[in-house]
Amino acid sequence: MSFEKNEAIDEAIGQKEVKRLRFRGGVFAATIPLIFFIIWAITLSVMQLVTEEALVLGMVIGVTVGLFFCKSKWSDYAQALFSGMAQPIGVIAVIAWFWAGMFAKLLSAGGLVEGLIWFGLQTNLEGGFFVGLTFLLSALFATAVGTGYGTVATFGVLMYPAGIILGADPVILLAAILSGAVFGDNLAPVSDTTIVSATTQDADVPGVVRSRFKYSITAAIPSLILFVIFGGGGEMGSAGVVNQLQADVSPAGLLLLIPFAVVIYLALSGHHLLTSLTWGIVLSIGFIFVTDTPLTEILHIYKQDGSPVVEGALMSGIGGYFNMAILILFILAAAHLMEAAGTMEAIKESFMKMINGVVRRAELFIFGIVAVLNVFITINTAAEIAAGPFVRRLGKEYNIHPYRRANFLDTVSSSLGYIFPWSGGVLLAWATIQGVAEEYDFIQVVNPTDVFPYVFQGWGLLIVMFIAAVTGWGLRYTGENGEEIMPEK
Repeated sequence: MSFEKNEAIDEAIGQKEVKRLRFRGGVFAATIPLIFFIIWAITLSVMQLVTEEALVLGMVIGVTVGLFFCKSKWSDYAQALFSGMAQPIGVIAVIAWFWAGMFAKLLSAGGLVEGLIWFGLQTNLEGGFFVGLTFLLSALFATAVGTGYGTVATFGVLMYPAGIILGADPVILLAAILSGAVFGDNLAPVSDTTIVSATTQDADVPGVVRSRFKYSITAAIPSLILFVIFGGGGEMGSAGVVNQLQADVSPAGLLLLIPFAVVIYLALSGHHLLTSLTWGIVLSIGFIFVTDTPLTEILHIYKQDGSPVVEGALMSGIGGYFNMAILILFILAAAHLMEAAGTMEAIKESFMKMINGVVRRAELFIFGIVAVLNVFITINTAAEIAAGPFVRRLGKEYNIHPYRRANFLDTVSSSLGYIFPWSGGVLLAWATIQGVAEEYDFIQVVNPTDVFPYVFQGWGLLIVMFIAAVTGWGLRYTGENGEEIMPEK
């Protein structure tokens, strides 16, 4: 059997020759691994059984199933998988995650969260004003540590009970925490979604963050106003419980805002992300010692029952991304199979016919593709990884700048990951406050379906980006040297 050389893949990979793959059922049979993965993710979501390990297993099974539909040599199928995993896009994302994870865990170990909550309690704000403050603090924290899930879990444990005591509406308060997670997940230079959106679109992280700010702040200002207006109405708690919460937190952790600010400054000044994060890690460790945090909180290696154990912020920061690192490599491999089979080219041609040369229509298609995948895949980073190749391919065809493509990919993914009742962020919030309710008898558990309409930052970002697609606000093209070019009026 003869094979055609896939020149597009050779150009993407650089050196390794990859042969055209043929599948039983035509070029679209190459979508079987990803389709299986999406169905698997939806099923787990409906059954409330979603875990990162389970998603990885679904991707492995999908790739294996696809093997039996391949008419080409199985060795060629395997080589295409390896070539897909070896793409720089995936490797860059994984390494950046590890550094970002260590930085985030160090900030948390140093007490930054407790410091922010101490600041919030010292203001003596009540009702809607406390909800507004919660949104601001959770947004700041999520931007600092780059993890929306970590923000939901942390603020759910500490800020949620404090807000209930201070007369906040439970549903709106939880929505404010989720909205802060949306803001940080979308904008933080160290966020996994920011890193994935940039690397999959061949863009630099600092440039993406700078170009994204106008969308984030446009959604955040009305969101803050809405949280203040609708956030009150709850019953005030006893002074004793408030005093207990105040005793549990201290301002010492606010020192960790300094390494956070340094990382933001360096990243936005054009320094490499790893350089910025390394300085942040070094400074964080120094300030942690100042706060008298035990060294074991940073790194602790010991034996337990004869087996070695590694714990601490550095280890948990890396370990928290192991499963997602494996998942991104497999999804990139599955997407690469579609490149090798010519599926991506066929999909692109189908879109071209529907778009018919209209750039704004192309951006609406990008918006729709990302939204649909996020509806089905409940972990927003995984959905972003799956959508990335489609967005890159379609955007390049119309010369849309990588920053613009990355912004559509990230804003939609960050929003929907904390809106739908079956999304990972909302389910985490629900599970968190269930645990809090076991500790405090005054806590009202909010159901995932209740909070759905009130995640104002998420809905605001979706509306902002839809308007941007329709009107062309913020649209930039790619120049000869990769620079941003304004569209002609």
